[in-house]
Amino acid sequence: MMKLVVSVVVFSGALSAGCAAAPPARPAASAAGLSCTHRSEAVEKSIGYCQAVRAGDVLYVSGVTADGPMDEAVPKVYTQLRAILESHGLTFADVARENVYAVDLDAFIAQQDVRKPYYGNWLPSATWVQVDRLFLPSHALEVELVAHYPKR
Repeated sequence: MMKLVVSVVVFSGALSAGCAAAPPARPAASAAGLSCTHRSEAVEKSIGYCQAVRAGDVLYVSGVTADGPMDEAVPKVYTQLRAILESHGLTFADVARENVYAVDLDAFIAQQDVRKPYYGNWLPSATWVQVDRLFLPSHALEVELVAHYPKR
């Protein structure tokens, strides 16, 4: 019998760095019309990614992480995600997809009373995965979102 072991290391999103204007030498949009809409110069320089990218009516939010035990990490992560969504005129009601990476999935599931109020009556499609570690070993949780801009 063969056993397959998969180890995932997630390169995390917002590292508690404040957002700054885009570096002047870097274009704001790609040739395909994608736009980096939520930037942190410190994160971009140190790791090399954009915290949120808009593609048409869809906003892709890079993983947001937090350190500490899960009961502290969950409210930190979801509060930061709410701020990112609100800065784009969106709410958790606009989230279509949520991907969660947790170093202790049982501890994350135990925090659902903290997570659910952010969504209210709406819950997106979701995948929750337990991983060995995140980008920073002190981080317990990483959540990435895909949100859709409603037609107004």
